[in-house]
Amino acid sequence: MVRSPSLKVLHSFAIYALFGIVALYTLFPFYWMIASSLKSGQAIFDVTFFPDLKLNNYEVILSDGVFVGSLLNSLIVAVSVVSISLLLAIGAAYALGRVHFRGRSIVMMMVLAISMFPQIALLSGLFELINWLGLYNKLGSLIFAYMIFTLPFNIWVLTTFMRDLPKQIEEAAIMDGCSPLRIVRVIFLPMMGPALISTGLLAFIAAWNEFMFALTFILTDENRTVPVAIALISGSSRYEFPFGAIMAASTIVTVPLVLLALFFQRRIVSGLTAGAVKG
Repeated sequence: MVRSPSLKVLHSFAIYALFGIVALYTLFPFYWMIASSLKSGQAIFDVTFFPDLKLNNYEVILSDGVFVGSLLNSLIVAVSVVSISLLLAIGAAYALGRVHFRGRSIVMMMVLAISMFPQIALLSGLFELINWLGLYNKLGSLIFAYMIFTLPFNIWVLTTFMRDLPKQIEEAAIMDGCSPLRIVRVIFLPMMGPALISTGLLAFIAAWNEFMFALTFILTDENRTVPVAIALISGSSRYEFPFGAIMAASTIVTVPLVLLALFFQRRIVSGLTAGAVKG
């Protein structure tokens, strides 16, 4: 059946119109945040779609030592969570993906089930555990807590990727006398680049944006992370126009994540879809 030219034009128009609606729906809040951050004074409450291109809000927020410190705290926590979770997940993925033992499927299902628990259900018990460990009001409490939702996801994705690696390479390495640790470090890690980047970046974003645990386990401004610091701007007396400061701080926090996601988007997709299709 051959489509007429008018139907082809209508079909293309419908596709582009739908794409435009989706793009507008997803990108407009981000644009409004940036535009509001570039307005000064009471102009931020005026409904105008073009910013004033003034950097007053950025100067105010970057001169605040509390916010700059919270940026550093978030960076320390996120990098630590990514490093520890990937290190543990690689070992677990090798055991679950390459070593045959009884109950392997049950362990995988338990790992997946752990990631499905809502954070609020774990909050009270986790608070008591962190307090008992002496980590309350320390960045270590957030690193410990964030492993609960980053580690299961990393294990699941890396195990799926590890299962699809060629067995012939591993068998040849074993015949050459390589230990399992050397096989993972020298052979498997270079091949797992897309999966490591995708899981690491998603774990970084999750740790960077987490709010509830950071609000519960951290008490002082010196140890707070960015999400909580932004939430407390509205009630702070340090800012004359807190809404503009919130928009500037949100832009500073969000733009690097967007750039990282755009830069690694191909590796993220290939890492997350690893094992989904077998030829």
